[in-house]
Amino acid sequence: MSHTALARKYRPRRFAEVATQEHVSETLRRAVSADRTGHAYLFCGPRGVGKTTLARVLAMALNCPARTVEGEPCGMCESCSLIWSGRTSLDVVEIDAASNRGVDDARSLRERAMYAPSDEHRFKVYIVDEAHMLTREAWNALLKILEEPPPRVMFIFATTEPQRIQQSASPILSRCQRFDFRRLGVADIVARLEQVIASEGARASAEALRIIARKADGGMRDALSLLDQVLALTGGEVAPGSVREVLGLVEEERFLELFDIIHGHRHRDVFSFVEALVDEGYDLVEFYHGLVESLRLLLRVRLDGEESVDAGGEYRAALEARARHFEAADLVRMLAMAADLESQGSLKRVSQPRVLIELLLLRLSHLDHTVRIEDLIEGLGGAPARPAPDPNPTPPRPLPPSRPSAVAPPAQEPVSSSATTGADLVTAFKTVLRQGRGTLPGGLPTILNGASVEKAGESGLRIALPDGMGLDDLPRNSVASLRQALARHLDYAPEIDIVEGGGAAPRAPRAVSPQQVRQERLEELVEREPLLARAVEELDLELVD
Repeated sequence: MSHTALARKYRPRRFAEVATQEHVSETLRRAVSADRTGHAYLFCGPRGVGKTTLARVLAMALNCPARTVEGEPCGMCESCSLIWSGRTSLDVVEIDAASNRGVDDARSLRERAMYAPSDEHRFKVYIVDEAHMLTREAWNALLKILEEPPPRVMFIFATTEPQRIQQSASPILSRCQRFDFRRLGVADIVARLEQVIASEGARASAEALRIIARKADGGMRDALSLLDQVLALTGGEVAPGSVREVLGLVEEERFLELFDIIHGHRHRDVFSFVEALVDEGYDLVEFYHGLVESLRLLLRVRLDGEESVDAGGEYRAALEARARHFEAADLVRMLAMAADLESQGSLKRVSQPRVLIELLLLRLSHLDHTVRIEDLIEGLGGAPARPAPDPNPTPPRPLPPSRPSAVAPPAQEPVSSSATTGADLVTAFKTVLRQGRGTLPGGLPTILNGASVEKAGESGLRIALPDGMGLDDLPRNSVASLRQALARHLDYAPEIDIVEGGGAAPRAPRAVSPQQVRQERLEELVEREPLLARAVEELDLELVD
């Protein structure tokens, strides 16, 4: 007897056997049981996840003479066998829309659908695969029969690209019940492969099946086809090495070697590393996909620990050891650089991707490691940038509310401060405006930036708003917020008098470029952390946002 492909041999015959798509299979089974099936369905999802299979199972259930009361087909009778195998059946017809996509094909289908089923208890079911390939004219020819179908006639459209149907024939969507199929998880695929291995009398390691499941990318049909290939090579023994040999995958040890090259900044070793891959016959595009996945695993290990990664124990431990060499921010940048190569389509436009791969690896090896400013300051002998918080802090007494048009009352008691007592009021005011985002009401720093300010008495400020601005333009609680912000730089909350323009010479707001704002922020950072200026000078660093 000729060999039957595993993807066909182990195709489900019942709703309950369809893996992961319970939201679809259970709904359809109950609809069959309650005699509430629709006349048109649209099955959407990636390839190899069970769309055509469930369409056949639904057709089997509708026409099975031994169907259970729960709506399950027997799967073994003549009718079920014909439908399950895709062979000729009077009442169930499968059509490939990729080769029957024109308006004449749709008209022929519409005419055939007008004939009654072969038996009064049966259904005529038309399964249209790759439905997105139908032309706009073909959809228009089917529109009327989908809206008012003959009795006991059902259409099932299966597609991997529902957006194309939305663009070319959006009225079709409202006439069909739509089901979206999910990609299968690695664990679900591995569980199914273990069942198949047991039925075939073969042996397989868990790691080998995980490699196949990851390569299948969520498709059960692809996973079974890959397993078929490996079994043909090994004759019944499925090991990680044989899987990688059949699939052309790069060994995990190669990626560990690459991480050591990147960590050690061994730039010249990049060329010999890529040359070895080419000499051994590896597909560089396949290597690139493995690199992206390995970087993702390394980042996950760095963030969550090795137990979060579904891989072999030795490989997990090796990833954990390499992850200690990189900060999470470094791995994020590396993963972003690697992902950009595919998102820009560069690999698809060249016949020889070797130069692009070498350039990417060189960029990764030249990537500088992230160093926290606090660690840098402490390494130079300075105190931590942020002192430990007081375990029993005393909350500051809230200032009394004040209206913008009134002179704020003097503070009743001093407010704790981190600055030196007696600091200049005007300087403190400018500093507060520069740091105002997040501490002052929205819009207040922008308004006061164009105001003129001067001392009023020994412990007060007089602020004149710019021309065209009134007290009503100020946000609520502006004075109270400003006094509290100033109290952080002084040993008291000063009196503040805000008046409209004319009381003092108004100052036109200055135009500030993004470069000036950035420079001011960096100068302020150096002013708060004197040791940072020393680090910049001695280590020839460049401050960036």
